[in-house]
Amino acid sequence: MEKEDLISLQQTVLKLRVEGKYEETIEACFQLLEAGLAANDPKSILTAHINNAASFYCIGAIEEAFHSIDAYLDYCADNGDEADRLNGSNVLFLLHEYTKDYEKARETLERTIELGKKLKHYNIVSNAYSNYSAILAIEEDFESALTMAENGLAMAKLHEPPTPILEFRVKLNIANALIGLENIEDAEQLVHEMVNDPLLDSFIREKTQVHDLYGRLLTKKKMYEEALQAYDIAKELAESFGDRNLLKGILEKRCTLCDIMGDVQRGYKAQQDFINLLSDLQQHEVTMAAMKLGVKHRISTIERRANTDFLTGLYNRSYMETTTNKWLDEAAQTGESIVCIALDLDNLKSLNDTYGHIFGDTVIKKIGQECASLIRSGDLMGRFGGDEFAIILRNLSIEEARHKAETLLETVRAIKIEKDGIYISLTASVGLADNANGNIHTFTDLFHHADVALYQAKQAGKNQICMMN
Repeated sequence: MEKEDLISLQQTVLKLRVEGKYEETIEACFQLLEAGLAANDPKSILTAHINNAASFYCIGAIEEAFHSIDAYLDYCADNGDEADRLNGSNVLFLLHEYTKDYEKARETLERTIELGKKLKHYNIVSNAYSNYSAILAIEEDFESALTMAENGLAMAKLHEPPTPILEFRVKLNIANALIGLENIEDAEQLVHEMVNDPLLDSFIREKTQVHDLYGRLLTKKKMYEEALQAYDIAKELAESFGDRNLLKGILEKRCTLCDIMGDVQRGYKAQQDFINLLSDLQQHEVTMAAMKLGVKHRISTIERRANTDFLTGLYNRSYMETTTNKWLDEAAQTGESIVCIALDLDNLKSLNDTYGHIFGDTVIKKIGQECASLIRSGDLMGRFGGDEFAIILRNLSIEEARHKAETLLETVRAIKIEKDGIYISLTASVGLADNANGNIHTFTDLFHHADVALYQAKQAGKNQICMMN
């Protein structure tokens, strides 16, 4: 895929997520991830992982969101920059907040604030302070919550270009902390300014939040009738853009307020609204469960594709290396013998020159299929590159592995491929090496020894096996 196509796909992912089309975003992320892996393009891979994480979060698929953010942070460690790590922290906070792991959420916010200040990304720093304030308010540490919110407002004012909604979001946390501190006079002045701010005509979620906050303030003042009116406005606004979680909190407050007022009639209506929402949420959970099943299927599909060679369907070098390294580490402790067989088709260049590369690919696929059928389920076979294959055998001695190699070699010799009425015979050269009683710890070293033995087999006339101990 060309660079321009990758950029176009990145833009599609971002556009779909902004539009709230999360399932479509996830599907586009899978396409971008496949394309990014094939092109070895870090920007595409990071964009796919981070937007997958955010989209999974938005549909409530938290396990999958953690899976994606883990993949993002792991890849980011070697291929991302500080701005990429900052983006990762932003999404990671949301996940910790969702699971109510406030200790990890605070740690993530502290890293975000430190890195955001260093990079002068004041909008992200401001949001981090706001989120920190919200957590402290939940824990009823309103004094610290107010300090964090004030820090967030200072950062919002540093952001260029000036962004009024950024400052407004911080003020929501300032007002919330003031109400918690029983500083009703200052809170009322601030909330009145915010309720009447024309900016809210373009930001319905924030408009909902400020009316919700106004209802809380009026309840504190024991102005119950006015508080109920504020919650009614917040309810209508939340319904208008379908935020079920925000709506649930508002409806709970309406029910509580009707109980305080002793208004049986409105209390009954409030309870019915709440029950209807719970039923809707239950149906929504069923829909989300079905979506998550589809998501998990697509995750397993993309992982399988990421681990396999496109031509043969065997494991690719990356998966072979990662898995074998793990086995070798274990073998160093247990004394298990692990053997690598390197198998390479003889005279492929001549076949390609004579019959074409498409025929050469057919030969490679055929060898892969035939040899893979002889490999035990607990072992590995992958295409290392070109016409060379790597086979990793567990718990076999080098001599036992040689017998397996002889069977593989006989299988290759028995293959007859027809081309233009002619049946073409094949041979291969094979090299073997073991993990030297646990002294070899990496796939790279093990394969190197097998590859040296393979080279010796080629030099000795091909169509044979050589071993290195």
